[in-house]
Formats: sequence, structure tokens, C-alpha cells
Amino acid sequence: MNRLENKLVENNIKPTAMRELVLKLLMEQTSAVSLSDMENLFEKADKVTLYRTLKTFEENKLIHSIDDGTGSIKYAMCTETCHCAPEDLHVHFFCTKCQHTFCLYDVPIPTITLPVNSKLESINMVVKGVCANCK
Repeated sequence: MNRLENKLVENNIKPTAMRELVLKLLMEQTSAVSLSDMENLFEKADKVTLYRTLKTFEENKLIHSIDDGTGSIKYAMCTETCHCAPEDLHVHFFCTKCQHTFCLYDVPIPTITLPVNSKLESINMVVKGVCANCK
């Protein structure tokens, strides 16, 4: 097996040609990508297949989704130790100039004290500014 197949199998995902292509693309990115970004890169790929692939990756904690306020969900690779639990969550940085979203893996989401008997399901923290490439 090649490294892409191995990564899929390690995350309980059946390897297919499309899944390997999407995984390769995501692993090469320095910023998060949207479904429409991927559609543009895979001109002949079916939008539904791409969406299902991303959802499968997300359900199996290979990638995480980011709502950066642009109206388009973006996707990025999880770290090797990520279980997508609240303690694994991190802040994201959105560049207002180039519109790229970056994971700030070293900046954890602060601990939130919820009202009694409440359960945390998700947190999304995005900071905005101008990235080093656009400065």
C-alpha cells in the first residue's frame, strides 16, 4: 500500500481513487480549501462525490471543517493526535486580503464554562487580519 492508502485505512476509510486524490490535495495545502476550490481543481469530478468524500473524511476525523464567516465551509487536515474533541480544537486565522484560512494548531480554543447541565458540541473561533504573504 502507498502512504495515501495507509492514511485512509488507518482512519477506517476504504481507499478509492477519488479519496486518494482528495487526500493528496488536502495534504499539500497550506491553507484550508472549500468544496468550490476543489471543484475548480478537479474539473471532471462530480460535486456530490467530492462532498461525500469530504464528509467521510470529517466523520472519520481525518479532516475538520471551518466556518470562517465567508459563507463557504472550508476543510483542513487534522493533526495526527486529533480526535476532534473540544480539547483538540484550535483557533483559525482568516486573511481578509487573500481570503485564505489557516489553522493555528498551537493556539487552543480557551476553556469555556457552560451553564449547569449544558453540553459542549462545537466551538468555532476565527481571528481575522492580513497574512504575511499579503502584508
